Parts: sequence; structure tokens; C-alpha cells
Amino acid sequence: MAVREKFDYDLQTLRDQLLQLGSLAEIALTQSFEALKTKNNDLALQVLENDTKIDLLDEEINDFAILLIAKQQPVAIDLRRIIVAIKIATDVERMADFAVNIAKSAILIGEQPFVIPLNKLEKMHEIAVNMLSLTLKAYYEEDVVAAKKVADMDDEVDRLYGETIRELLERTKAHPDAMSQITQLSFTARYIERIADHATNIAENVFYLVKGKHYDLND
Repeated sequence: MAVREKFDYDLQTLRDQLLQLGSLAEIALTQSFEALKTKNNDLALQVLENDTKIDLLDEEINDFAILLIAKQQPVAIDLRRIIVAIKIATDVERMADFAVNIAKSAILIGEQPFVIPLNKLEKMHEIAVNMLSLTLKAYYEEDVVAAKKVADMDDEVDRLYGETIRELLERTKAHPDAMSQITQLSFTARYIERIADHATNIAENVFYLVKGKHYDLND
């Protein structure tokens, strides 16, 4: 195999590993909220257990990317592809960490009846998961149009986050005995909002990959 052909193969391997990481994170995000919604402690614990796989794959991606830089000494677009892969892997791994946090909140809330309907939280979560899926597709296809859509979706998550926090604050007076749950639901809203922020970070890195310049998509 020629040197360039081998390098292209390695870059494809790096992309495939990153998509695998994203798939595992998406599963964790889906399961963690399902555990919260259905009060399923076993599912929440499964999210915690599976996080080790995600951490290990993140380390593998970083090690492989650093090895490529050391062995190939790439420049221009090839170097950007490797650097962006490292940055995206970090964002995806952080998303998975937030899924673990949601699972922990689900365990702490336990069997308590919810003090608010979860419809806004569920919508936030749905958008955030879709953002992760779309942004990874944008990365794989180097599609800045799709990446921009991800940033636009973040605005809706922010709006729902504000509404959810206000609703929870209003419940503190009516349900002073449920402060622990209100706190955990507030944390969960914040975790989802941060997941969306990390998806936006990935979208920004897609722009950097394709355009060679840094863009702030939150403006």
C-alpha cells in the first residue's frame, strides 16, 4: 500500500472511530432520559456501566490521532482533519458524561411523582440528540450547511431551558418538600443545555475543517 493510500485509510479509520463514539454517546443520551422518564433504575445503571466503553474509545481516538501526527507530520487540510477529530471526540465524550449525570439524577429522583410535566425537558432532549446526530453527519460529509442547522437548533434548546427553569422555580413554593427533585430536574435541564452547546462546538469545528477559519455560530 502506497504511503498516501495508507494515510487516507488511517484518516478514514479515525472518522469511523469517531462515528462509533458518537453512536455510543447517542445511545447513552437516549437511555439516560428514558431511565428518568420511566423511573427505570436498571437502565440508569446501565448508562453508568457503559460509560467506561466510551471513555476507552475516546482515549483510543486521541492516541491514534497523535500517532498519525507523529508518523505522518501532516499539513493543511490533513492536519485540520486530525485536530478536528480530537476536538470532536472531546465534545462527544463530554456529552456522554452528561448522559451519566442525567442517569444519576434519575436514580436520585427514584419513584417520586414529578412536580412538573416532562414535556419541555423531553423536547429539549430530543433536539439535543438530533443535534448530535446531525452534527456528526455534517462532520463525516464535511457539510457546513448541515452544521449551520445545528447551531440554529441550539436557540430552541436555550429557549426551552429558560422556560423549564422558570417553571421549576415556581414549583419551589408549592412543593417545598420536593426541593431535592426540583434541584435534580434543574440539573438535568442544564445538562441537556450543555449537550446542545457541545453539539454546537462540533458544528463550529466542521466549519473550521472545511473553511480553515474559526467561526462562532452562537452569534
